Amino acid sequence: MSIIPIAVSLSAVWSKVWPILVAILFFGLIIAIHELGHFLSAKLFHVKVNEFSLGMGPAILKKKKGETLYSLRCLPIGGYVSMEGEDEESADENAFSKKRPWKKFIIVAAGAIMNLILGFIFVIILTSMEDLVGTTQIHSFYDNATSSSYGLREGDVIKEINGTHIFSSRDISYSLLRDEDGIYDFVVERDGEKVELSDVHFQTEPAANGHNTIIFDFRLVGVEKTPLNVLTTSALDTVSIARLIWLTLFDLVTGHYGINDLSGPIGTVSIIADVTSEAVSSGIGFDMIFYVMALISINVGVFNLLPIPALDGGRLFFIVIEAIRRRPVPAKYEGIIHAVGLALLLLLMVVISFNDIKNLITGAI
Repeated sequence: MSIIPIAVSLSAVWSKVWPILVAILFFGLIIAIHELGHFLSAKLFHVKVNEFSLGMGPAILKKKKGETLYSLRCLPIGGYVSMEGEDEESADENAFSKKRPWKKFIIVAAGAIMNLILGFIFVIILTSMEDLVGTTQIHSFYDNATSSSYGLREGDVIKEINGTHIFSSRDISYSLLRDEDGIYDFVVERDGEKVELSDVHFQTEPAANGHNTIIFDFRLVGVEKTPLNVLTTSALDTVSIARLIWLTLFDLVTGHYGINDLSGPIGTVSIIADVTSEAVSSGIGFDMIFYVMALISINVGVFNLLPIPALDGGRLFFIVIEAIRRRPVPAKYEGIIHAVGLALLLLLMVVISFNDIKNLITGAI
């Protein structure tokens, strides 16, 4: 038997496997940073941590150091920090339940905050890789631009689109993509004055997913990079991405997007793997990888702050109630609410994961 076909086959398999491994590593980094936020803040306030786990399911590695069991589990889809007195009463003076509400609030919020910081770092890297820093001022229009016929001019600084304030150049893309009819209301700054432009039209094209694609027909002014404008633009872009997630949730609730448009861990890993493979094979660089990682990390941070039972935001809600009432909600009642919320979230994850798998199979055929 010739060794050449075997080598070619192994090479083909490896070309499919390594992007998935990189994606799992990146996704694991996002989860690890989140749990590390809880862990470090708990240690800062002398809360007893029973276990710090990366991954879910059966443990691959375990090691106990001091009072904490450190574990690595086989499913890279999550992690947890188990604190004494977190979900039950405890007589231990270092239990989570014994701490003041403001300390509890910091411990619970720290995971999401770490994700937002990580996302901000990814955005800084992404901005630093660009030749110029984008602004919100129109530089010029492409040939036969539709929007210039409806009032937009070169030199206009875009302030609002459809009532949404524009923080950064990315906001312009996000705001235009949220609407499908290609007709927008703009507020621009022109010659130092605010100008309102109604019904500005853009050309649209039908997309494969059934939605319309908006044709961006103008260029934005770019400026030379400095440490200050890189940090400022990165901060504004981070705010834009965080707000985009809230707007997307609103679009989901109002029916603009459906359940098929959501992705869980399987779909997320698949997206990262596809972007990584494309970046390497096409030689276009890794800017899209950093963008996707920033988007996912900020997404995880924002989503976890939603006041939904079983999420960090749900726990923060109960901590705020405790601070107002000056006594905690009975642990058994809070536990029941979180258990119901967790069950519903797991059910949603099953549905989304099934959809991810279906999309993977459909894409492979």
